[in-house]
Amino acid sequence: MKHPSLYKDQKVIVLGLARSGVSVAKLFHKLGANVTVNDMKDRQSSPEADELDALGVSVICGSHPDDLIGPDTALVVKNPGIPYTSPPVKQAVDLGIEVVTEVEVASLLSPAPIIGITGSNGKTTTTTWIGEMLEAAGLKPMVAGNIGTPLCEAAQVAEPDNWIVAELSSFQLKGTTNFRPRIALLLNIAETHLDYHGDMEDYSASKAKLFANQTKDDTAVLNADDPFCRDLMQGGQLKARIIPFSTTQELDYGLCVTPPYPASLTEPEGDAARRIVWRDLEGGERDIFPVAELGIPGRHNAANAMAAIAACLAAGASAASLAEPLREFRGVEHRLEYVCERAGVAYYNNSKATNPTATIIALRSFAPRIVLIAGGLDRGSDYMELLPHFRDQVKAVVTLGETRGKIAAVASKAGLAAVKIVEPEEDAESTLRLAVQEAAALAEPGDTVLLAPACASWDMFKSYEIRGSIFKQSAHNL
Repeated sequence: MKHPSLYKDQKVIVLGLARSGVSVAKLFHKLGANVTVNDMKDRQSSPEADELDALGVSVICGSHPDDLIGPDTALVVKNPGIPYTSPPVKQAVDLGIEVVTEVEVASLLSPAPIIGITGSNGKTTTTTWIGEMLEAAGLKPMVAGNIGTPLCEAAQVAEPDNWIVAELSSFQLKGTTNFRPRIALLLNIAETHLDYHGDMEDYSASKAKLFANQTKDDTAVLNADDPFCRDLMQGGQLKARIIPFSTTQELDYGLCVTPPYPASLTEPEGDAARRIVWRDLEGGERDIFPVAELGIPGRHNAANAMAAIAACLAAGASAASLAEPLREFRGVEHRLEYVCERAGVAYYNNSKATNPTATIIALRSFAPRIVLIAGGLDRGSDYMELLPHFRDQVKAVVTLGETRGKIAAVASKAGLAAVKIVEPEEDAESTLRLAVQEAAALAEPGDTVLLAPACASWDMFKSYEIRGSIFKQSAHNL
């Protein structure tokens, strides 16, 4: 797309009244565009509409009018969650009108360089950690995107000496054309969001757009343990300087854990002797940090830490400045979050485990005395990758949501005798509360009750945050 200032007096359609949509609408209105905002929610469910009305922005709620998009439309900016099958998006594409997300708009507007973080798992943890590390290094970060401030708001107040640290989804990246992060991180790729993307090819290609406009002056940080990342690094498409990281390989260049973790997720682990080291192209090695002293445990968090370290070093932070935030960071809500102990049973909230890979990572973080609560939106997975982990690490499974039958079937195939399917109650909150009660009944002192659903929340809840909060309330109220 063109710079946002070049849409003066032109028709710009903003689809979606979420916080980012309001931010985009205000921006284009301020720059003189003729802005119309459209949302399928009715007016009573759209309090943001009054704010835009007061500014003189046209707001249409409750439907997508047939004449919303026309030949005179210059640009469509859509909420990332709106699918490309939505009628106004399809209409715009058919007419050759550019459809972008807020990321594209913000990147053209920002005077500050952007650090973009994406991946199927670990994005929020890594983004938050980078923000804390850069703050400790005095490099003036602004954490934005999926967490924190909408990107367009951050871009309008940023100064050239800031770093905008942005968590980015595949939905956001799919709607970009010119976006160029100075530092780009791809943490991993796992099967997820296929209901939106249709197949893994589209999902992976959307993630890879993070690197599309980088130059030799930029930095690309990729996970050498992930097959898709390895293919990107070896395929010759990346123009940026590449920094790989690995938990399972002794890399000649990049960041790695030494001694490495075993490649198999079923072998015993242990962090006591492991350290994160940096190896340069001249054969030099620098000891960065002991894995056992990281503020959050698990090999997946060692990987997140290395990705964050690579980004911060590329941004100009000193290795010494990173030690305190590496040690003091305690993670973020809904990600292996300790909730409470009841009758000798520990309760952990990992509602952000919205795909099977994230659930496997969560299971590997605990001793094999786990009562797992799982299930949610059905995106077509058979969940068979969970089977060996159910067999080796889980003593009981409680399932709910659209996938309750599928996940229960996998648990039964794994040989678990304690499998409880929770049928829908009068509302979603009551159903989850009942699931927590069923899990508590199956648990014994020394066990862990873990919410790690392996599914998105949208069949029952508006967000994984709401799901996690209800789980926490339910555990506290046992």
